[in-house]
Amino acid sequence: MTKNPLLQDFNTAPFSKITSEHYKPAIKKAIELAKEEINAIAESTDTPTFQNTTEALDYTGEKLDRVTSIFFNLNSAETNSEIQEIAKEISPWLSEFKNDMILNEGLFKRVKVVYDQKDSLSLTPEQNMLLDKQYKGFARNGANLNDEDKTELRKLDAELAKLSLQFGENVLAETNSYELLLTNEEDVAGLPEGAKEAAKSMAQQKGHEGWLITLDYPSYIPFMTYADNRELRKKLSIAMGKKGFQKNDFNNEQIVLNIVNLRHKRANLLGYKTHAHFVLEERMAESPKKVLEFLNELLEKAKPAAKKEFENLENYAKKLDGIEQLLKWDSAYYSEKLKKELFSLDQELLKPYFKLENVIDGVFEISSKLFDLQFEEIDTIDKYHKDVKTYSVTNNKGEFISYFYADFHPRPGKRNGAWMTSYKSQQVKEGVNERPQVSIVCNFTKPTETKPSLLTFNEVTTLFHEFGHALHGMLANTTYGSLSGTSVSWDFVELPSQVLENWCYEKEALELFAKHYETGEMIPMEYVQKIKESASFHEGMQTLRQLSFGLLDMSWHGSESPDSITSVKEFETKAFANTQLYPDVTENCMSTAFSHIFQGGYSAGYYSYKWAEVLDADAFEYFLEEGIFNKEIADKFKNNVLSKGGTEKPMELYKRFRGKKPNSDALLKRAGLINNN
Repeated sequence: MTKNPLLQDFNTAPFSKITSEHYKPAIKKAIELAKEEINAIAESTDTPTFQNTTEALDYTGEKLDRVTSIFFNLNSAETNSEIQEIAKEISPWLSEFKNDMILNEGLFKRVKVVYDQKDSLSLTPEQNMLLDKQYKGFARNGANLNDEDKTELRKLDAELAKLSLQFGENVLAETNSYELLLTNEEDVAGLPEGAKEAAKSMAQQKGHEGWLITLDYPSYIPFMTYADNRELRKKLSIAMGKKGFQKNDFNNEQIVLNIVNLRHKRANLLGYKTHAHFVLEERMAESPKKVLEFLNELLEKAKPAAKKEFENLENYAKKLDGIEQLLKWDSAYYSEKLKKELFSLDQELLKPYFKLENVIDGVFEISSKLFDLQFEEIDTIDKYHKDVKTYSVTNNKGEFISYFYADFHPRPGKRNGAWMTSYKSQQVKEGVNERPQVSIVCNFTKPTETKPSLLTFNEVTTLFHEFGHALHGMLANTTYGSLSGTSVSWDFVELPSQVLENWCYEKEALELFAKHYETGEMIPMEYVQKIKESASFHEGMQTLRQLSFGLLDMSWHGSESPDSITSVKEFETKAFANTQLYPDVTENCMSTAFSHIFQGGYSAGYYSYKWAEVLDADAFEYFLEEGIFNKEIADKFKNNVLSKGGTEKPMELYKRFRGKKPNSDALLKRAGLINNN
């Protein structure tokens, strides 16, 4: 048998050499190697020190981290039934390995010895944080439990790992299986030419005549925004809303209930009242009480604006088309029409100025001006798909900073949405600063025969958002991998991504990249002005929507008796009661496809998007005061936030950058929810 490429030494992922059969043996072997490294620390007869225990432990499992990061990234971006089956098999192995480490009494004993004497060790802030995080990682995950409870914890974790995977697979299967084939041109009336062309091309690829609409966002969003046929919008909206909520093999209702109950049992076993109490202890927000206070305070300020916006939209739809009752599938359609009328701003007018390649160049140039980074597209490292672009990133002294992968277009086997990930974390080991390998994955409209990939303004902000996360990974400059880059409190991780979105609205930044793809003409300044003016359009409704998701998440994970919940739909309806504007749709349920909290890492953490918005609005206000390309402020942000990872408490890092605590007024002003004066 040929050598397993995943078990050889490699710098960048050897994608072209990997086949599905390589994963299981590689992960099995990598677990064995990691166990050997851990046992060597646990069984050492030397007196435990920071170096031979805390630091040594942080450097264990590197091969396992590299192999699993490749595997799980591909399971999201380029999966197939074989990879999904492997994921089901290996997830319990990884869960068991994690528990073997955390429940290793000899190892915990040594960690605790070092922890108990930390005040006398003269540690740096980063070393202190590593020790604190490591000790809590053991204590908060069962190291102090008795043997019987440790066995129970292992069972709960193995089951949760399986359920989370199954949840995601079901959502992907539902997304991929739905197709709306339209053969009558009247049915695509209202759709922009680019969207029609993409739908026609999709139909041809599947061997059909006509126009094919799917639940992938680049297909779904334009249809919901522009299609004149209300019945078809309804059909598509209901199809999107009932993912995981149909009587078929992909139903997620019981999985949701099982996940919530198992998380609650796990939290109780570890001495916490609820899963939310467990999670939030280690976040900036600290407790469910603080999160709910934060969400409800914003709700109080956003709700009157949201209700007023909704009434205006309803009146507009009635005046325009005699719509008596505004429903969910009317929202994007009439919002876009009203926005166009109020601001004379048509998303389709903007798209020619946002050719994907130009936007990429723009975000690179902005990063260069702010953070002294240079990006060079290369073909010397492996890719997992031909659509992926690869770059070498250097600083203005020519020093290597990072490899960067970018994957922009939807395809079967790639989940919806956009995310940033990493193939290798930055760390300093044996005096060498090992640089990171960072990736962003998005789902933007593909080029067609006649047009390049032209982005909506929302897609532009999405690209900037994910790139902000990527900068957090690329500019990492810490000693320890577990504290590097985006390894920060979950309610701090969105700051770099959300703050970068602000540049999309600024004339000085748009002039760098917003050029017409055919003529090269700069985006007209009146459009820039309209983008700025319309930035807070329907912000009350958008805020209410985000708050509703955060409150739903807190309802699921802050419940003290989840075993009494029998209906996912009924529970969700109650959670949404205070934020609901549109009438409920009986066939739809959000929880059964709420991947952020049931598949991703946002359980009891969805509030963090809004939390980080407060930080990002306050941070950007600082740039606005001094100039959006002010090097002094950019350096402060790079040196105190982007490069520091999780080496200190986030609020301390933020205050060092800003000189004070964040103020929520900046967000409320930006959103138009309080007066700008």
